[in-house]
Amino acid sequence: MAKPTVTAAVEAPPQSRAHPLRAGWGSNASGPALTSALQGSRDRLTVRPASDGAWQRAAASPLGQLIAQAAEEKGSPWPQPLVSHYARYFRDGNRTAYEGLVAARQQRLTRAVVMAALPHGADGEADAWLDEVIDGAYLLCEQSSWSWAAHDDVFTRAGDVVPDRTRPYLDLGAGEVVAQLAWLDLVLGEQLDERAPGLRRRLRDETQHRVIRPFLDRLDWHWLGLDGDVHNWNPWIHSNIIAAALLLVDDPGLQARTIARCIEGLDRFLASIPADGAIDEGFAYWWNGAGRALEGLAVLEQATGGMLDADLPAIRALVAFPHRMHLGHRWFLNVADGPARAAEGLPWDMLHRWAVRLGDAEAARHAAAFASAETDSTAGLGRVLHSLLSPSQLGSNSGRFEGSERQQLLPSWGTYLPSVQIMVARQTPGTTEGLTLAAKGGHNGEHHNHRDVGSVVVAVDGVPLLVDAGQPTYTAKTFGPDRYDIRAMQSAWHSVPAPFGLEQGTGKGFAATVIQEPTPEEPTLALGLGGAYGLGHAEQWIRTALLNRELGTVVIDDRWNLPSSPPGGIASGGTDDVDITFLVAGTLSIGNDATATVMPDGIPTVDGGKGVRLRWKPATAVVLVDEWHLDDPLLRDVWGQKLTRLRFRMPAETRASGAFTLTVEATNEF
Repeated sequence: MAKPTVTAAVEAPPQSRAHPLRAGWGSNASGPALTSALQGSRDRLTVRPASDGAWQRAAASPLGQLIAQAAEEKGSPWPQPLVSHYARYFRDGNRTAYEGLVAARQQRLTRAVVMAALPHGADGEADAWLDEVIDGAYLLCEQSSWSWAAHDDVFTRAGDVVPDRTRPYLDLGAGEVVAQLAWLDLVLGEQLDERAPGLRRRLRDETQHRVIRPFLDRLDWHWLGLDGDVHNWNPWIHSNIIAAALLLVDDPGLQARTIARCIEGLDRFLASIPADGAIDEGFAYWWNGAGRALEGLAVLEQATGGMLDADLPAIRALVAFPHRMHLGHRWFLNVADGPARAAEGLPWDMLHRWAVRLGDAEAARHAAAFASAETDSTAGLGRVLHSLLSPSQLGSNSGRFEGSERQQLLPSWGTYLPSVQIMVARQTPGTTEGLTLAAKGGHNGEHHNHRDVGSVVVAVDGVPLLVDAGQPTYTAKTFGPDRYDIRAMQSAWHSVPAPFGLEQGTGKGFAATVIQEPTPEEPTLALGLGGAYGLGHAEQWIRTALLNRELGTVVIDDRWNLPSSPPGGIASGGTDDVDITFLVAGTLSIGNDATATVMPDGIPTVDGGKGVRLRWKPATAVVLVDEWHLDDPLLRDVWGQKLTRLRFRMPAETRASGAFTLTVEATNEF
């Protein structure tokens, strides 16, 4: 065994690293140089007006689903979010009633824009689609708030449950709307001037009032990251404002000033990214964080004719992150708030373009394998237009992964990201075949945090069976003081220990200490977990997670030396029990000889396949099984009807000091 190395929990210090955009672009990122570079920017963008010949080529793209849905909804009433839907968030915590209708409205408008831009043989048909666009755009202008109710400060500030039009709130929702209107204006502006004179002026007035002025006049937006806490809102909103400023702000000075501030914001985000490119919010949030930054940087480079060159060292590690988190098929390691299965409509083509540009062959092959040939309107108008109009380099690799899951598309042995203390190790290097072990340290102050320090995930042939539940449907409770009342966020429902029956604590201080880092030859991550539970010393609980390729096993070894009573005594919420928990998907069967099997039966999208056999020592541990019947639609869509908590309660003689080992191996036995 390699000599242990002890390191504390690592986090990226946001303000201590050089700002990559400031260092790379200097004075070109603001002032007269930027104003000059932005002249004529519309003509340099990849997205082109409908009159451009690029749309003849786009018409050959696979658009069957989009065309069919657009044709079905054309002429029907538009989705109508009402004040009662908006108010529900403040009344009962439901946020999907309002956000779902807003999303449906915007997705319909995206489809209408594509249909209006495609070449049409008859003028009447083109005008009908253009009217559809005009109606959808005007509805957004009339919508009292572009902010999602869950983000608006109207209730906390004034006690109101209706939007305040005099004080627009600039959030993710507002950014999405303004970017959609901006791209719409670029593609169909000439036709709008002919068909609906005055509409483009209305788009600009609303943009100025709801987005540009609030952005420039206020520095108290939490997502700016001025306090050093930089998260995915930063690049998501800044990149959308870049599109709005380029396409809906006509004053050159105001345009350049807005974009210069966006560059400052993106610079703070990139400065916060650790050298290994890890995103503590996980794979799912990469697309609406790092992915948004990549999109914004690409647009800036196009708009300035290459003066703001986005080929920066800070970008390279970001591009590698998604495929490093891959388990197999559409399954990815889902730390924090995120589903374990990749969503449809992700812009893999965008990631592929970046990977090709940077010469990252592994990332390029992986992205190509996932890129869909069919355009998905749920991705948003900007992403749809770039997918249709950007030169494709995907070739014959596109969409292969679903049917060829064992191709050489993955990092050879796996990966280790020290900034977040995440290991992903593969039994068969470069493929999903056999066992894959993911283990996580980190701390409980991460963005979208779950109390998951020390958790493990085990997949067989790419399908996770020892799992992390992931993200349930968001409500008011999700980001409020009662967040950890939600089962999916609790350490009690993650694959972690429970010394004295304790929940892990919340905050950066409740962290793991790395005792041994993995290597390609020895994929072993050993962590001191005492700090996550507020114990006196990290090594009062040591968890070692290792993959033995020769034997074809995963071993989770826990060793502890606990004080006589929990911190603060029994009155603090602890018990006399020492439990070790594993969360299981599929069907669990307990044997009579300290063994159990887990088969993938009941997991949606999984048709048969191998399971895992579990063996544990000491055999005298008491086995407790709790079924979690899933009524949340997001969790049920990923895992099926239930998840199962398998708990091992330690014998009385080992509660103060002891060891427990779980061995996992693949099996075909039912």
